[in-house]
Amino acid sequence: MAARKLKKSDENGLDNVKDDVCEIVCYDAEKIKSLKGRVEDNEVQGMAQMFKALSDPTRMKMACLLDEGEELCVCDMAILTGQSIATTSHHLRLMKSLGIAKSRKEGKNVFYTLNDHHISTLIRMTLEHLREEHCHDDTEHSTTNR
Repeated sequence: MAARKLKKSDENGLDNVKDDVCEIVCYDAEKIKSLKGRVEDNEVQGMAQMFKALSDPTRMKMACLLDEGEELCVCDMAILTGQSIATTSHHLRLMKSLGIAKSRKEGKNVFYTLNDHHISTLIRMTLEHLREEHCHDDTEHSTTNR
């Protein structure tokens, strides 16, 4: 097996690439064999689309509000997010088309909820992870700055 030398300097001022890349080329044949084909390309595409939709701060806020409020009318969501009804409706329709939310019409109003408990779990776990990361960051800063 031949080893490749990595560039030590980074012209963009980013961290040293050497610290993030293997310095020699090797692989675990058993692990590769056991994992190969376990993740389907069409599933990855769908997951990426879902995360892409939730990467927009307005849509993520809407998802969080739906998780907390369980069901919200488009008008209520517009007030909560500070968006127009048209913009809010557009975001919610996109979330619906990607399986993040679902809607029901009652008279002249449209109400949205999260599609299922998996979406709710994803949102709650993401928030929990973020809060834990910030908690660890605060702890590290307070101990290193003493």
